[in-house]
Amino acid sequence: MKSRLLAMFSLALAGLFVGCAATPYQESTGEYIDDSVISAKVKTDLLRCPMVSGLDIHVQTFKNRVQLSGFVNNARQAEHAATLAKEIGGVGAIENHISIK
Repeated sequence: MKSRLLAMFSLALAGLFVGCAATPYQESTGEYIDDSVISAKVKTDLLRCPMVSGLDIHVQTFKNRVQLSGFVNNARQAEHAATLAKEIGGVGAIENHISIK
């Protein structure tokens, strides 16, 4: 009986770790949390910056790759938004898809 319970517990524990594992198209739980923190930090910096309209820029992060999208008034604002994102710790790469109005 004890060995049966131990086997069931081991299988459940193994399933938990497999369920939290990352794949090329899906993040692990820890990666998702890290990416959420990166996105929040980038968005906060964009909202604080008077040179860009942070409300018009959307931020998504997947496996430390930050994607910026939305609209700004000129190319300089788009470049500045990307520069702000690069300065955040943990950012691996930037995809700047910001469009000019």
